Amino acid sequence: MLNTVYQLKRPRQFEAVFKNIELDSKHVLVRPTYLSICNADQRYYQGTRDKKILKKKLPMALIHEGIGRVVYDPTNTFLIGENVIIIPNIATEKDDIIDENYLASSRFCSSGEDGFLQEFVSACPERLIRLPKGINPNVAAFTELVSVGYHAIGRFNKLAHQRRETIGVWGDGNLAFITTLLLKKRFPDSRIHVFGKHRQKMSEFTFADRTFEITEVPEETTVDHAFECVGGGGASRAVNQIIDHIRPEGFIGLLGVSEEPVSINTRMVLEKGLIMQGSSRSSRKDYEGLISLYKSHPDIIDYLENIVGAQIEVRSIDDIVRAFEKDIYKMSGKTIIVWDK
Repeated sequence: MLNTVYQLKRPRQFEAVFKNIELDSKHVLVRPTYLSICNADQRYYQGTRDKKILKKKLPMALIHEGIGRVVYDPTNTFLIGENVIIIPNIATEKDDIIDENYLASSRFCSSGEDGFLQEFVSACPERLIRLPKGINPNVAAFTELVSVGYHAIGRFNKLAHQRRETIGVWGDGNLAFITTLLLKKRFPDSRIHVFGKHRQKMSEFTFADRTFEITEVPEETTVDHAFECVGGGGASRAVNQIIDHIRPEGFIGLLGVSEEPVSINTRMVLEKGLIMQGSSRSSRKDYEGLISLYKSHPDIIDYLENIVGAQIEVRSIDDIVRAFEKDIYKMSGKTIIVWDK
């Protein structure tokens, strides 16, 4: 059957193309319903990625955060009409040591593989997670981003030492909000401190134990472990401030994405014996663990509703452009594309 795919041909220019979907016995057909725009999508849309990368990956359909409705399932895994979370990571092999989201052979939607800006998505059942009833679909749309924070915290839990009196989160954007919230739920006895630039944004972190503006951090302030959720041009300053304030043998989780190399004070990394670990994307087990966390802490969804930003109904390419342009100038929050109205 023919499927309409809305590809970014070049920065700020989408076009509709038609691709054939083979209806076989192994793949489920899903109609995307609620999608969320990620900063990675914006880097493609605005053309801020390296020109060689843009030339290699475009044209391509954007969006890797989203949910949809099952319209065809020959595997009998789901009911027709059932709502599912679509996992963007496409693993082609299994490894006993390396997680699927770090395997070079894995493919990822909206990064060399068409994303969810299409009429239908064909996926094997392993790439779909049944959406629990009652979850706000606007929040469910960015489950992928929340799973990234969940994944990073899981890795921290395995590697970091057990003195966890104070954990710092650097950043005041969506990822920092999510990471702080999940840390507080996973480690309720730890004090979670947030370090950001914008006092107004940090006022939304009502679950944090304390917030600091990065220009006014007392010299004596220390943390046992830290997460960097800044990325971009501010990553170097954030990481080095963490190094200044973290206690010896602490863990630093790197989550922020930077296009350019970041300068780090390696002398103090060595002197303090620090662990630095990068985390990116997530795997099915992270989604499953996150859904279990939602069930045991339903108030997480209530908090996540606070970062739902603009909700834009999309029926045409002009609407897609409008959604991306509006997302550029947002103050905070996640821009949600309502794809099924």
